[in-house]
Amino acid sequence: MTWWQGAVLGVVQGLTEFLPVSSSGHLVVAQAVIGLSAPGVLIEVALHVATLLAVVIVYWQRIGQLIAGAFRADRPALTYVGLLVLGSVPAAVVGVLFADWFERAFDSLLVVGVNFLFTAAILWSTRWLRAAARTPVPTPSAAVAIGCAQALAILPGVSRSGTSISAGLWLGIEPARAAEYSFLLAIPAIAGAALLQAPDVAEGAAAALGMGPLLAGFATALVSGVFAIRLLVALLRRGAFHRFAPYCLVLGTLTLSWALFR
Repeated sequence: MTWWQGAVLGVVQGLTEFLPVSSSGHLVVAQAVIGLSAPGVLIEVALHVATLLAVVIVYWQRIGQLIAGAFRADRPALTYVGLLVLGSVPAAVVGVLFADWFERAFDSLLVVGVNFLFTAAILWSTRWLRAAARTPVPTPSAAVAIGCAQALAILPGVSRSGTSISAGLWLGIEPARAAEYSFLLAIPAIAGAALLQAPDVAEGAAAALGMGPLLAGFATALVSGVFAIRLLVALLRRGAFHRFAPYCLVLGTLTLSWALFR
């Protein structure tokens, strides 16, 4: 892998991890476009760590409040931490039990294309949400539902932020708060993905072509990740979340066409 390939993958990962367009699906397509069949485990872990750090940078104050509140046994903080744990369970269970099945899905552009269309439909559905009274914190049942929506995003082409934020909006959570919960919920999800890949890091390091691609990917994923989070929150506040749907529709159509007729 060259440094520019690492940088491309970093930008793709950083932007699409948080914008509701599916990072896994974009990475599959990007690797096919730039002719990179196997980027290596080390670069994949580095991209995951970079996007994890992006969430921490944007929400460091909220994370600090939750940690401090938990140590003080503050009830709202403990409740919110409990909701994050509850919402993390579905993805953890699905990811462990069906890991091999999901890995095979990454080899199919046809699956990715269909899932892009599914993401487009989910995003477009939020267009019809009414501006009613909304809650800043999910209920326990809502946390489980959002966690189940996040679990779907293990499939390439299904957006983690798109499904989880859409679920939060449909369940009556304030847009900015739905994004906050989704992105904080991403911390254990992304960390878990990195940990699952950790045993293979030595193999990935041996296959690496030097520190250039690694550093380029990490830096671009971090910067673009912070930008993507702030952009998405701003668009949510303007009620423009559904506007990502046409992009996913076009991308899904193009991916399906490529898979069927190449």
